[in-house]
Amino acid sequence: MQTRLAGGIAALQQARTLDELRAAVSGLRDQYGVAHFVYHSVNSTGQQYAVLTYAADWVERYVAQDYARIDPVVQGCFRRFHPVDWKLLDWSGRPARAFLAEAVDAGVGNQGFSVPIRGPNGQFAMFTVSDRSGDEHWRKFTAEHVADLILIAHFINQKALEIERGTDYHALQNLSPREVDALTKLAMGLNRAQAADSLAISEHTLRAYVESARFKLGAVNTTQAVARAIAEGFVLI
Repeated sequence: MQTRLAGGIAALQQARTLDELRAAVSGLRDQYGVAHFVYHSVNSTGQQYAVLTYAADWVERYVAQDYARIDPVVQGCFRRFHPVDWKLLDWSGRPARAFLAEAVDAGVGNQGFSVPIRGPNGQFAMFTVSDRSGDEHWRKFTAEHVADLILIAHFINQKALEIERGTDYHALQNLSPREVDALTKLAMGLNRAQAADSLAISEHTLRAYVESARFKLGAVNTTQAVARAIAEGFVLI
């Protein structure tokens, strides 16, 4: 194991608080010479939390605007199990292109590589590395360091769970058949009206099922509820 990776993982393992974990992540970012390292998850109370090196004002705007709804990185990773380069995602829509331009202006970087993380009992998180560099440099960087980045992603996730819960285990949530039906229709790409019509129920009733499922899954919005239901194995698409 490389000295750089070994030292970074040792720092992660020694962290006892989220502040210490953030410091360890920042140190790793510096060692790999990129713009940002980002870990993002949802905690057991349904609140988003992150360990990251983005500028605070960008993080605040991202959360305030609920950009997770349109962020191709978030949407893409929800449906993947393997790391993905951002350029392989779908940025064709106008909202996605506008979001990318804003993110680049905020210093996120024009290149990115994200690792979806499936933890205990379907827990979902993401680890991302981003930078400002040319395509060829980025291709070489990710090819050389992909194994390191996957290991770092899972060590950060394990430590974050330990800090939050005292363990990396959490109990599996149960959904009713109708809650599963509602989330399945949304996961298939149907809007609320189409989903309600296909289930022969009103939109109001559909909304009730979705909100109930969202509460059980500890998701902060419908998008996260659908993603968690997929990760938990309740929804198969």
